[in-house]
Amino acid sequence: MSDRNFRVTVRGAFDGLTTEQRAELLAAAKEHDVLFASYTREGHLSYDLAARADFTFRFLESGSADEDIVPATTRAEQTAQAWLTERGYGYKNLRSVAEDMSKAALSKRQRKAQAQG
Repeated sequence: MSDRNFRVTVRGAFDGLTTEQRAELLAAAKEHDVLFASYTREGHLSYDLAARADFTFRFLESGSADEDIVPATTRAEQTAQAWLTERGYGYKNLRSVAEDMSKAALSKRQRKAQAQG
């Protein structure tokens, strides 16, 4: 049973994009605006190619133990790589960070709600 959610952030930079690929990404930029970024099972891509070549994928993974975070991070990275490769987008400097949300600090409001029942 999965009782923990992991937020996995995969960052990198586009590399060696053709003029057509760049135009394609710029045309889809509204769908990938960082203002609408969220962690999803399928992964959410955000970038601002007009400003810089960096991109971020956000994945919501799950597991039941501490050691599940490593394979969750690997799955997220592989999914991001597959998405980029399928479209022929070059990339570099891929790196990942994962957070176990069951261990995330609670806000003041969350602590109060938890104390009340």
